[in-house]
Amino acid sequence: MHIDILTLFPEMFTSVLNASILKKAQENEKFTYNLVDFRKYSTNKHHKVDDYPYGGGAGMVLTPQPVFDAVDTLTEVSHGKPRIILMCPQGEPYTQKKAEELAQEKQLIFICGHYEGYDERIREQLVTDEISIGDYVLTGGELGAMVVIDSLVRLLPNVLGNDESATEDSFSTGLLEHPHYTRPADYRGMTVPDVLLSGHHEKIKEWRIKESLRRTYKRRPDLLKGYNLSESERAFLNEIMNDEK
Repeated sequence: MHIDILTLFPEMFTSVLNASILKKAQENEKFTYNLVDFRKYSTNKHHKVDDYPYGGGAGMVLTPQPVFDAVDTLTEVSHGKPRIILMCPQGEPYTQKKAEELAQEKQLIFICGHYEGYDERIREQLVTDEISIGDYVLTGGELGAMVVIDSLVRLLPNVLGNDESATEDSFSTGLLEHPHYTRPADYRGMTVPDVLLSGHHEKIKEWRIKESLRRTYKRRPDLLKGYNLSESERAFLNEIMNDEK
């Protein structure tokens, strides 16, 4: 995968993209990235990329010319048609399902805005996806783009040490993930559930499913509305609901 990032503040990305899993993914040639300061594409003699909104109002709006020209340059050398993602609080709420979808692409272009917003022609004519990471407003799209990039790169084949790690994550199955424990088995009188020490794989699997359902029921019951329960899961959930009464 190759990722192009259009931003006015490329320096914000370097520490994030060159650390931890993202760094290892690059070293193993799983993805590459290119930081593009789209101010350099401005034809304004002062290299301005924003202007006052027509009709008045507070704040400044990103002008279309630098963004369109930067994207034109990137797509001229691309193979196929890359997904062009606009980071925007008005966009589609970001989910694990969306991360899994984007992880299938060969090239992505992220546009990180600043100021009051974008000229609407960027939104209407240029982008393929608008993404929001939450119902709040940041000073720019850079932090949101970092979140999205991290979440999808970790899904690329062989990026994580164990590929099953990603498939068992919270939201990947439709439920929140079950609790985890490690050594020591007894820490300050707090003990690991006996079933996890039993070596009985079927009982451990059953416990994990049940605890995943319990955690989802208590913390994110909204997720259960769209989840297709098996007969055994439904029985577990009924038991959990009775326990919580």
